[in-house]
Formats: sequence, C-alpha cells, structure tokens
Amino acid sequence: MPRIAMRLGRLALVLLCVALVSFGLMMLSPIDQVDAYLGPQVAQVSPEQRALIAERWGFDAPPAVQFGHWLRQLASGGLGWSHVYNQPVSEVIGQRFQRSIVLLAGAWLVSALLGFALGVMAGAKEGSPLDKMISTYAYLTASTPAFWLAMLAVLLFSVTLGWAPTCCAGPAGMLDQDVTLATRLHHLVLPVATLALLGIANITLHTRTRMLALMRSDIAIHAFAQGAGRFDVAWRHGLRHASLPAVTLAFASLGELFGGSILIEQVFAYPGLGQATVAAGLRSDIPLLLGIALFTALFVSIGNLVADTLYGVIDPRLTTGGS
Repeated sequence: MPRIAMRLGRLALVLLCVALVSFGLMMLSPIDQVDAYLGPQVAQVSPEQRALIAERWGFDAPPAVQFGHWLRQLASGGLGWSHVYNQPVSEVIGQRFQRSIVLLAGAWLVSALLGFALGVMAGAKEGSPLDKMISTYAYLTASTPAFWLAMLAVLLFSVTLGWAPTCCAGPAGMLDQDVTLATRLHHLVLPVATLALLGIANITLHTRTRMLALMRSDIAIHAFAQGAGRFDVAWRHGLRHASLPAVTLAFASLGELFGGSILIEQVFAYPGLGQATVAAGLRSDIPLLLGIALFTALFVSIGNLVADTLYGVIDPRLTTGGS
C-alpha cells in the first residue's frame, strides 16, 4: 500500500507539472487568444464584439485566474469546455481517442513485434549482410522526420500507385455509421504502417545491442563450443535476455508514438486526438490542450506501470520479497 500511495503521489505531481508547463507555454505564445478563436473572421468583428468574446471565454482574465478556474473545474470532475469544438473537453478527448487508439495500437504492436524480431536477427548474425541491411534500415528510419516519411508515403502509395486513400478515416462525404469495417481498415493501413516504421527502428537497435552483448558472453561461448549455432543460441538464451529492454522501450515509446501520430494525423487528415491537439494549439483552446496533455501523460504513465509489472514475469529474478 505505501508503494501504491507513493506511485499515485508521483503521478499526481507529474500531471500537475505537465499542466503548469503546458499552460505556461500557451501563455507565452504570441498568438492572441481572441484572434485565434475568431480565425478567418477576425477582420469582421468589432472591438465591442471582441470584448464580449474575451469576457465570455475568460480570455481577458489574468493567467493565474484562468489556471485557477481550470483547476477548480478539474477538482469538480471536469476538464472544461472546448471553444474549438463547442463540447466538453472530456467528450472531445473520448471521441477523438476512439479513432487514435486504433492507429496507435496497430502501430505499437507492429513496431514492437517487428522491431524485436529484426533486432534479434541482426544481433545473432553480427557483421553479416543481414545485420548490415537491418542496421542501415534502422539508422535511416530513426533519423527520418515523421512528417516527411508520411508525405512520401502519400505521394508513393496514394497518389502514384493508388493503393491507399489519401486521407481521412473514411470516404469523403460518407456518414460515419455507413463506413464498413473493411473501408476503415483500408484507410488505416498506410497511417499505421508509416507510424510503425518510426517505432521499429529504436526497438531494433536496442534489441540488437542486447543480443550482441549476449553473443559475446561466456554463456554463448560455452554454447558455441558445444556445437550450437548462432540462431540456436539466440533462440535458447537471447530471447529472454533481449526481451526485457525491448518491453521497456516498447511501453516507453508510447509517448513518442503519440507525438508521431500528431504529425501523421495531420498529413493524412485523420480525425484523431493528434489532429485535435494541433487545433487546440493553433486556436488557443487552453482547456482542450491541458486536457490532452494530462490524458497523454496519464496514458504514458500507465504504459510504464504495465512495463514494470511485466518485468517480474519476464525475469523472476527482478521480483523481490518487498515488492
């Protein structure tokens, strides 16, 4: 119980720090909140109307008052009201995350499995053409900007080859309830593949490093002396040895995947939580941006907690009597 209470206390402190930093960055933004709210209609509004809008949404209040008002709403169980979507922030996050979770889960699963498999193969065959090919791919992908990779994917597979839709979660003009599962998956394949490519590289490189350490250890040397092959050693000893850092990195990469999904969703015009984050930033929707920041921090923290829980399953030696 004390350990659980300590974890909850740390999580609450982290969420508060995330909210403070996010709010501070919004306040430091040169974008005027009323101008951002009005958008293209800013030239059509009189000074009196601007004053009414500022009063209606609290834009004219000092930053400390705005943040205090948001904290009171949070304490009462709400996240505020989004002026961009004209909905409660909790509803916006819930609706948008339903779409984003499919994108994130698909990319996370593909990147974890493929990244681990490629890292094991590369580490088991150090210096071979297979190792060089996998390492070159991983280094190139790890240094590639997400938005550039997404635009390249759209240009090649959507515009040139016509294999995938260019945007959205379904055909343009079709009601959400009329979109079939097959059509949804067709629209998801390219964004998921693009986002997964970004996650595969890091897991591959870390797993390869772990496998190289095993292949140079006394355990591997003893197995080689008994006639075992490199893949046999990798299968019998390397999987568990390399799986712990792979699991750690896979769950720790949830935040990185969400950051990548913001850019991916913008390029593919995918109506998920990443696109809502961009809209909140550009339109100075402070309650929505703070709500998304808190939700993302909580999402990543839960991922780290799951990784900690799995440590004892993967390697029981890490489980102590006091844990």
